[in-house]
Amino acid sequence: MTGRTWMALGLVAALLTGTGARAETERPATAAERFEKMTPEQKEALRGKLREFKSLPRDEQTRIRGNLERWRKLPPEERERLRANQRELRKLNAAERQALREQARELKKMDPERRTQMRQRMKAYLKENPERREQLMENMRRWRQMTPEQRQEMRERVRERRRR
Repeated sequence: MTGRTWMALGLVAALLTGTGARAETERPATAAERFEKMTPEQKEALRGKLREFKSLPRDEQTRIRGNLERWRKLPPEERERLRANQRELRKLNAAERQALREQARELKKMDPERRTQMRQRMKAYLKENPERREQLMENMRRWRQMTPEQRQEMRERVRERRRR
C-alpha cells in the first residue's frame, strides 16, 4: 500500500473510532457531536486527514467509502475484534508489517476454497490448543526475523522431516 492509502485508512479509522470522544463515558450519537467534543488540535488533525482524503483519486475514495459502509454494518463484537487486530498490527515493526502484507498477498492468490479450508483448520486448531497459540506466535516472530536464505533452509529441513 502507498503512504496515501495508509493516510486515508488513518482518516477512516479516526472517523470510525470517534477520535477524541473515546474518553467520554457516553459516546455522542453523531459525527458532528463527536467533532464538537474534540480538542482544537484533534479537529485540525482530522481536517488535514480530510484534505488528504479529498486529494485521493475518485476510485480510491469510493473504495474507502465502501469499506466505511461495510464497517458501519458490522456487529459491535466484530468491530472490537478488528480494532484489537489493528492495535496488534501497530505493535509490529516495519519489517514485520511488510512480511504480513506479503503473506496476505500470497493468501489472496490461493484458490478461495483452499483459503477458506485453511482458515477453518487454523481457527479450529487454535481453539482446541490455546497453549499452542503463544508458541505459534513466537515461531512466527522468529520466522519474520530470518533472512530469505535461513527461511529456505528451514523449509528444506521441514520437507526432509516430512519425508521420513
